[in-house]
Amino acid sequence: MTKSILITGCSSGIGLDAAHGLRAAGWQVIASCRKPEDVARLRAEGLTAIRLDVADAASRAEGFAEALAIAGRLDALYNNAAFAIPGAVEDLPVEALRDIFETNLFGLHDLTTRAVKVMRAQGGGRIVQCSSVLGLVAARWRGAYVASKFALEGLTDVLRIEMRGTPVRIITLNPGPIPTRFRLNSIPHFERWVDWRASPRRAQYEESLLKRLYEPSGRKDRFELPPAAVTAALLKALEARAPRDHYYITTTTHIAAALRRFAPPGLRDRVLSRT
Repeated sequence: MTKSILITGCSSGIGLDAAHGLRAAGWQVIASCRKPEDVARLRAEGLTAIRLDVADAASRAEGFAEALAIAGRLDALYNNAAFAIPGAVEDLPVEALRDIFETNLFGLHDLTTRAVKVMRAQGGGRIVQCSSVLGLVAARWRGAYVASKFALEGLTDVLRIEMRGTPVRIITLNPGPIPTRFRLNSIPHFERWVDWRASPRRAQYEESLLKRLYEPSGRKDRFELPPAAVTAALLKALEARAPRDHYYITTTTHIAAALRRFAPPGLRDRVLSRT
């Protein structure tokens, strides 16, 4: 029997690659996007696509119900949708944190709990959360995103413990540097929420973050892997008889996990302050 999966955030990057990769691997994929024009584009590419805005409660309810109606059952949920708000922590309004948490945690949690109910009733399923290397360690200018991913890690760990003894498996993916539109997509959020010109860190913004956002060097990270590497890990998580709790993707993520586990806090901060 063909297994079904709902994937969020499929307009580009990791989500788009996962949708095509799992479809090629024989899965029934319901790919979801926030914008109607992206849904139309994915349908033109041969995917079963629906509109689902993770940040909107009504859209989550409608999208999840539509996915279930299409597939008849839901064998897996891949929570991939997320975004970043670059900026120094002291310059982040509380409203910016509410905004990013609505997508990166609250909306994800809503879909997760809906999936748990369905999977309990049908006798099994797998929920895969797409975290990040920044769910393991911190990095300058990324406070909002780091906070959302640290929260996701904790919530998912608790859920995994609580679901022990049930047929529902909870798995986390931790990608590192993957070439996507993630940086470009973060620029509107930065411009909306961060008043860098009025910041006491204005010179640092001009010397560092603004160049990263608007003048990327084009140099490839030596540990960078393509989105297909994440899809390969996702397939392992979905199809392994005994999947791991976490899948670390890229050398950078393995290094970060080692830093978090073994390095004293002072040493860890010195290393991470150079990133």
